[in-house]
Amino acid sequence: MTTPHPYGTPGAPHLTVRGEAHLEAAPDLARIAVTLTARGRDGRTTLDDLTRRNTTALDLIKSYGDALEHLETGTLTVTPELTAHGRGERVRAHHGTVHLTAELNDFTVLGDLTTRLSDLDLTRVDGPWWTLRPDSPAHRQARRQAVDDAVRRARAYAEALGTTVAALIELTDTGTAIDHPEPLAGTRSMAFAAAAEDAASPLPLDLEPRRQHLRAEVTARFTMRPPQL
Repeated sequence: MTTPHPYGTPGAPHLTVRGEAHLEAAPDLARIAVTLTARGRDGRTTLDDLTRRNTTALDLIKSYGDALEHLETGTLTVTPELTAHGRGERVRAHHGTVHLTAELNDFTVLGDLTTRLSDLDLTRVDGPWWTLRPDSPAHRQARRQAVDDAVRRARAYAEALGTTVAALIELTDTGTAIDHPEPLAGTRSMAFAAAAEDAASPLPLDLEPRRQHLRAEVTARFTMRPPQL
């Protein structure tokens, strides 16, 4: 058996092309980050306040049932604040924070949840960040379109030489990604003081999902039937 020449031969010339695909798809998930804060004269009171606020926030998020795809607790910190002047380790106050991350698959409740979270005591909400699931059909569609583009290019080059593509000898995935725009356009940060004068429930925010821009690239190598030059 004869091993094909890596760069082709006059009897079996090689053709290498790149295939690209760019498409848009509706997001599958929206992620928000929730930061809960507490501040007190002593560490125990601060931790108690932080625990209470954390429980309230978790109960609220979990109340959305199947709309909640994922919920996790991140970093918890309780830090003493020392006095700026004076001798010794005199503690002025304690600061406590806990970070939560929630992913939702139902965008119709996203505005309501973010508004209600932002209305809690000393609670900050950042987001939403829109994303696709790893197994989203959009990824497969982008890869398929990139391969189709490579085949079309190969045939066009072969046609320009007065010949045709014979066989595929190599296909390499050189890049599949989601293009993320600048965060200022897609990231919202909401922090509200709890001492609002109006006790009525706040109106839900109107949040429009950001469409995802997918990119896929492949490199394909073909053999051609020898052209008559």
